[in-house]
Amino acid sequence: MKMAIMAMGLTLGVSALLAFGQTGLPSRSVLKRAEVEYMYPEQVTVAAGKASDVALHFSIGQGLHINSHTPKDEFLIPTSFSIPDGVGVRLEGASYPSGTEFTLPADPQTKLSVYTGELVIQARIVASAGNHLIEGKLHFQACDNNICLPPKTIPVTIDVVGK
Repeated sequence: MKMAIMAMGLTLGVSALLAFGQTGLPSRSVLKRAEVEYMYPEQVTVAAGKASDVALHFSIGQGLHINSHTPKDEFLIPTSFSIPDGVGVRLEGASYPSGTEFTLPADPQTKLSVYTGELVIQARIVASAGNHLIEGKLHFQACDNNICLPPKTIPVTIDVVGK
């Protein structure tokens, strides 16, 4: 009998939590959509052995921001682009836009440097001759006005043709 009462209490407690979770808590829709998406280019043709500039386009989810490449505080995660070694394409450097100054409603004294909307990174690459399907990486941390998500790295797949 004691076990049956405990089981019934546990079942009612879990049911109440689930019902409250569907109606009483704020929506965490920020967790249901992509924070940052790589848009284009899918393929580029560059002169083999020579440095070439490639504009990489990203879309930052509506209502979100990511820290700029040079955030104002050392504890903030900077946005960065990289290409792994040994793939036939070398990243010689990357130019990032200046961040936009942003303040959180809860802390108007703190100024952040962030990206919103569309982000374009100018990557300077050197490719050897041939066709190289590379998977670069964009590392960032996305936030809205209330929470920051854990840092994330997304693939940036580009077919680089060195001629």
